[in-house]
Amino acid sequence: MLVISCVLCLLSFNMVTGQLIKRELLIGQGKPVLTQNLVLPEVYNAFLDMAQAAKKDGIKIEIVSGYRSYQRQLEIWNRKFNRYTLQGLSGEAAVLKIIEYSTIPGTSRHHWGTEIDITDGAVTPNGDILVQEKFHNGGPYENLHKWMTTNAQRFGFVLTYTRDPHRKGFLYEPWHYSYEPFSVNYLKEFLLLDLTSIVDQPELLGKEYLTDSFLMNYLNHHIKGIDSSLIAKQ
Repeated sequence: MLVISCVLCLLSFNMVTGQLIKRELLIGQGKPVLTQNLVLPEVYNAFLDMAQAAKKDGIKIEIVSGYRSYQRQLEIWNRKFNRYTLQGLSGEAAVLKIIEYSTIPGTSRHHWGTEIDITDGAVTPNGDILVQEKFHNGGPYENLHKWMTTNAQRFGFVLTYTRDPHRKGFLYEPWHYSYEPFSVNYLKEFLLLDLTSIVDQPELLGKEYLTDSFLMNYLNHHIKGIDSSLIAKQ
């Protein structure tokens, strides 16, 4: 019975696909089946339908970021931690700075293959592309943002980190959309995992600041700080 229990604790059932979700897939350490755009096949099919509709309105939606492995998220995290501490921030302050936009490795929604960061390939902006101002006030992606606001949910996509002033956690990301038919269940299963065991990795810089109280706050404000339609109704 003990062996069976240990096996089952590593698996979660995806009610949408009828498949088991391994713990490794939820934390970015598995090997999901992905398309060339680094999303799940079902997500890509929905994206293609949406992109075709947008094209008729002169919008060329492009995926600039999809799946992200644990290792890739770890590289992003450690690079930022080193940068901020070299700039003079304390380790604790560096962690708080990182989680304005970036997740702790193992907790990213990009681990699931259900998330996309998008731009409009019909325009060529200068400099960084995934910044708020480029989606508003005459920015190169303003038309993309307006189109997505009106049409994205028809295809199953929901803006994850909204501009709602009452929302806490990660800052507003007008480029980040989630495929709701899948990601709701992924989140539901992820919330059953033990965060402490996920972050207790020797290669993770600043992990000593990820205390139990910090992780509880991170869970409530960052992981759950998303559009309400992306949280499973109990």
